[in-house]
Amino acid sequence: MIELTDIAYVRSGAADLDNAVRFAVDVVGMELTARENGVAYLRADQRHHCLALVEGESGVISSGFLVRDEDALAAAETELEKAGVSVARGGAEEARSRRVRDFLSFDDPFGNRVDLAVDQVTLTAPVRHGREAGITEFGHLCLDAPDVREAYRFWNGLFNARVSDWIGDWACLMRIDQVHHKLAVFQGSQPGLCHINFQVDSLDDVMRNWHFLEANGVEIEMGPGRHPQSTAVFVYFKGPEGITYEYSWGVRLITDEDAWRPRYFDPAEPGSIDMWQGPTRRVHTQPQLRRPLPGKGEV
Repeated sequence: MIELTDIAYVRSGAADLDNAVRFAVDVVGMELTARENGVAYLRADQRHHCLALVEGESGVISSGFLVRDEDALAAAETELEKAGVSVARGGAEEARSRRVRDFLSFDDPFGNRVDLAVDQVTLTAPVRHGREAGITEFGHLCLDAPDVREAYRFWNGLFNARVSDWIGDWACLMRIDQVHHKLAVFQGSQPGLCHINFQVDSLDDVMRNWHFLEANGVEIEMGPGRHPQSTAVFVYFKGPEGITYEYSWGVRLITDEDAWRPRYFDPAEPGSIDMWQGPTRRVHTQPQLRRPLPGKGEV
């Protein structure tokens, strides 16, 4: 089994790189750590970056996860190939662009591009947030797939992802550590990035951010509300290039693996998405770009 140790980053294409960076810094509150070779790197915590905006066609390029070490990466490559998944090792330039020591890439059965990496660069300096949004960390990422049950079979069959809760056939929320979910798969007709999440320090931060977003004309896609699955208070909002961002606070930790049983929530029932029963809707997905696997000049 391939053991994921954490989420690492999202790489996303930006047709208007300047505008996408401005939004990430001035609105979301991230720090621009570097900009080189048409790539802007944005951080929210100790990682060198959790979002890399790559100048070019709009769309998600890849979603990155970490494994323990080089041996684990080699074992993952073997296991994926045995399962019939095409895998490509990245080159030195591509690894440098991702700020990792080594990585491999593959497409899941639905067309989502995934990177597995080792030794993501850590920065020692405190984060210099673009604004005081209260962000504490890159919390989770969510992908789209037409069949969330099949997606779960893939992630649970080859990886250490365990289902925490189901939202009908609409979403599968999965954990790789004690956090209720760091990976989720939502039902969608095409592969893509459903949203990226940032944890904030307090409930007050969620509410202050909501008011800030509204005052600055940012499209609120859903919230404020509270998810009954993770207990997190949330607000989702749409950024440039079709990226949906989420702030949340109060996520559930699952500390007793043996005692936890996944629950099933019917999305048609009141309160199944937002226990405060506010208006809910499907947030916008950034489509997956179709590109060759690494090793062919793609960085």
